[in-house]
Amino acid sequence: MAHLLGGENLTVSYATRTVLDGVTLGLEEGDRIGMVGRNGDGKSTLMRLLSMRSTPDSGRVTKRGDVNIGYLDQSDVLDGDLTVGAAIVGDQADYEWARNPQIREVMGGLVSDVDWHANVHALSGGQKRRVALAKLLIEDHDVIMLDEPTNHLDVEGVAWLSRHLKTRWRANQGAFLVVTHDRWFLDEVCTKTWEIHDGIMDPFDGGYAAYVLARAERDRSASVVESKRQQLVKKELAWLRRGAPARTAKPKFRIEAANALIADVPEPRDSTALSKMATARLGKDVLDLENVSLDFLGGTEGQKLFDNITLRLAPGERLGLVGVNGAGKTTLLKLLNGEIQPTSGKVKRGKTVVTAVLTQEVKELDDVADLRVIEVIEREKRSFNVGGKEFTAGQLVEQLGFTNEKQWTPVKDLSGGERRRLQLLRLLVGEPNVLMLDEPTNDLDTDTLAAVEDVLDGWPGTLVVVSHDRYLLERVTDHQMALLGDAKIRALPRGVDQYLELRESALAGSTITGGGNPVTGSSGSTAPAAPGASEAEKRDARKAKNRIERQLGKVSQQEEKIHAQMVKSTSDNDFDAMAELNKKLKILADDREALELEWLEALEVLGE
Repeated sequence: MAHLLGGENLTVSYATRTVLDGVTLGLEEGDRIGMVGRNGDGKSTLMRLLSMRSTPDSGRVTKRGDVNIGYLDQSDVLDGDLTVGAAIVGDQADYEWARNPQIREVMGGLVSDVDWHANVHALSGGQKRRVALAKLLIEDHDVIMLDEPTNHLDVEGVAWLSRHLKTRWRANQGAFLVVTHDRWFLDEVCTKTWEIHDGIMDPFDGGYAAYVLARAERDRSASVVESKRQQLVKKELAWLRRGAPARTAKPKFRIEAANALIADVPEPRDSTALSKMATARLGKDVLDLENVSLDFLGGTEGQKLFDNITLRLAPGERLGLVGVNGAGKTTLLKLLNGEIQPTSGKVKRGKTVVTAVLTQEVKELDDVADLRVIEVIEREKRSFNVGGKEFTAGQLVEQLGFTNEKQWTPVKDLSGGERRRLQLLRLLVGEPNVLMLDEPTNDLDTDTLAAVEDVLDGWPGTLVVVSHDRYLLERVTDHQMALLGDAKIRALPRGVDQYLELRESALAGSTITGGGNPVTGSSGSTAPAAPGASEAEKRDARKAKNRIERQLGKVSQQEEKIHAQMVKSTSDNDFDAMAELNKKLKILADDREALELEWLEALEVLGE
């Protein structure tokens, strides 16, 4: 494969911190590379260097003379006074750009619902992102570099972008480098992964899933080496403590040997795992919306955001919500939280329900902007029960990635991802039993996302998540529902894939007008499946099979916990507890039976 561009011994430092330390790498024809790493580890810095938007402190970037590089920055770089049309195609007349099928495809995929004549500054964040992407993708580039392209994109936008990048070039042509926290997107489009950490770059073959497996193996091997090193260190230290021989030449040699053993031991990474937080007791009644309707705020009379919808949340339910922009996902959370009242219908709230909402903007931290991280948590409580153990506020914030130094940072100086982590922890220490998260993945890197998911895995209350991150939805919720912009709410037995099919069906049967008007004319139902199993049906069946196997694993874990509790209840002669546990076990058995039936149906489609 032909070499396109590369960096040699790239070093970048800020004040006393070295972000990149002698990094050497290259891009070749056919490379499809995703870049991962913690926030602040240098992903965007490296991308700016490779795109020649900035220069390193030392080292150099070289490229083949005819290579054209397209670059999408995280920030808005469009002239706000331009119209959408002028921002994308410049002075070209419509007939000039419209005769190019590739440009038509990009326009249809990204900006078909954006007013062509609106000024850029009047657009929403998501619309601006799509306009900037459209401008980049209609151009002819050999290499495309995208810094957080999925920020502000909904599920459909992310799916479209993945399809475009996979089909933009032939397999051995072009190259792209992408930085994103969207792990589904990384798995879908990337064949290589670069991990940036501790000033270096580690390359891995494959997308995000392959990277995680390879990284786990790397860490396992490192732990074996570390274990051997620790044993040697212990022996050396035990010998050194004998004291008297320390005045001879031989002990001096042994001291030097011990120092050599521990010289390359790195500082431990931040501990980001958090065990199960205590929650307020949750009764059998949680939150119900019964025949709820809600008028559009400021809309024309009779125009409804929700029309006679019913939604019931059960204890311990884990629900994911997806939907088009403006369909009312955030408004639905406000209805459930009691912040707004419906135009008609009932909102029923259980007597023991304690809710907590993580908003998109995290404005709740504005009131404590001048406090330090540790002070924010100490205002809630000074000690906490986590997994049956007592923790101080300092120990708790450290477990979610705030080092001793970071704990004394004023809230106003935190990054977006750090603010989101802090507010999530602040909500959890309030011991809610219903947690609602509105786009929780904004500003979080993949490692932090994994840590947050670990927190949510061990959290025992009812969970409602609004997100365009399908990896997160499939990871932490057991089922999903959709808001399609038609004032209704629909269950998605087949998850996000079914949502995308519904949207395609809606778009195919509707007329999209300029000015950002919602899509209309959708029947909201999928077409009947053709006889026999098509490749698309088999792909859906494979995904369903994987999802069901994950859910069956969770059911097995829950059954094991209940069996352990039953053993304890038997020894305590607590027959009431035994009866309650038997009921739970019966429910799990029914769930298992339903999942196994669905699993067998998927196997039939796959012919296995």
